[in-house]
Amino acid sequence: MAASLSQRFTAEFAGSALLLATVIGSGEMGITLSGGNVAVALLANALATGAILVVLITMLEPISGAHLNPAVTVVFLARRDVSPKEALTYVLAQVSGAVVGVLLAHAMFDLAIVQLSQKARSGGAQALSEWVATFGLVATILLTLRARREALATAVGLYIMAAYWFTASTSFANPAVTFARALSDTFAGIRFADVPLFVVSQVAGAFCALFFVHRLTGERRAEIPAPVQSPAE
Repeated sequence: MAASLSQRFTAEFAGSALLLATVIGSGEMGITLSGGNVAVALLANALATGAILVVLITMLEPISGAHLNPAVTVVFLARRDVSPKEALTYVLAQVSGAVVGVLLAHAMFDLAIVQLSQKARSGGAQALSEWVATFGLVATILLTLRARREALATAVGLYIMAAYWFTASTSFANPAVTFARALSDTFAGIRFADVPLFVVSQVAGAFCALFFVHRLTGERRAEIPAPVQSPAE
């Protein structure tokens, strides 16, 4: 049976919450158990994030498409794979779920629930890194859907795991993740002042990837089934 819009909202909300709980929680666990060794903490953070993405996409892709990322949703809106109503619903679910995931991680580690990050991530190198990270992520999604849909979860998980290490920003690549991480003054945080630069770079990278895939394949859209509509919509 086709998933209703409310079911897809729930999938995007829960997936985003679990993603952020993993990002914040694994960062905190990594930095604590490594005695402050940043390289070990980043490795733990990358492995955990890549692993949870494989799990989440495998579970949720049949229900909502497992966007878990406003930049991905906006690209699918531009391709007319989702309607404006669906896109707005997805983005609301992603942002609210991401915030809940951050608060949940804080509670699990007995930290102050409400925080504001003081971690600076500014400058041109960080902006370029986020452009590259998001360009690569969206290209990975679109081209893998076209070539081998069943490999999507693994491809995205491995890409993000790698991008943690080859980008100077450690690959946020997601506006909802970026906003939510500003609410955590932990290893994975980012100052609110740096959020706009990251988000602009991410959206720019996503649309450049969309253009790149169009030029590469000669198709406006990958051959992906249209989003399933519930009888009530």
